[in-house]
Amino acid sequence: MCREGRMNILSPSILAADFSRLGEQIKEVEQAGAGYLHIDVMDGIFVPDISFGMPVILSIRKCSDIFFDVHLMIDRPERFVKEFADCGANLINFHLEATEDVTGTIQRIRFLGKKVGITISPETPAEAVAPYLKLVDMVLVMTVKPGFGGQKLIPECLDKVREVRSMVMQRGLRTDIEVDGGIREDNVHLALEAGANVIVSGSAVFRNNISDNVRSFMEKMGYAI
Repeated sequence: MCREGRMNILSPSILAADFSRLGEQIKEVEQAGAGYLHIDVMDGIFVPDISFGMPVILSIRKCSDIFFDVHLMIDRPERFVKEFADCGANLINFHLEATEDVTGTIQRIRFLGKKVGITISPETPAEAVAPYLKLVDMVLVMTVKPGFGGQKLIPECLDKVREVRSMVMQRGLRTDIEVDGGIREDNVHLALEAGANVIVSGSAVFRNNISDNVRSFMEKMGYAI
């Protein structure tokens, strides 16, 4: 259920939810045992698609106390971290590729009292996160190209998970490592074996019976169901 003292956590992505029943489905994943809720914010600039922003997060914050794992796929995220903090984010995760001021953005999020994550896209080497490992709570390794749902996991990205986990262990840190993209019940073990402990999944959670899907994931992640 844990690796190097870190708990395995399921973070369902609401990008795949039915937005006509969003509050209801969030309650369902929470009651089924998911620890986090993954919230993908896309701006149509850093990534081609547009998803949603602060008003949606503020509205769903009113119906759930679950940990909000907010993933900013936006250009120059430092412009908006206060707004996302104010609307209920518990952790704000931003892409290294999206800003020229990584350290400043980390410090601003920390100043706002929130946990901090940094994200790398498939084309970015694992070494890019090394200077920031002691400053953050989480590293998110994208296992698909950011900005599109329903893609297949890129197996080579799991090698980067191993590299990041090795760097974390060498430094004696307890940094969470999250994976996002193409994770299903039949391949989640590969991500866990590579060193990830926070698992994002969208369509594999929100299709058909949500509660059954969450419980199945949790069982495969080492929880007694």
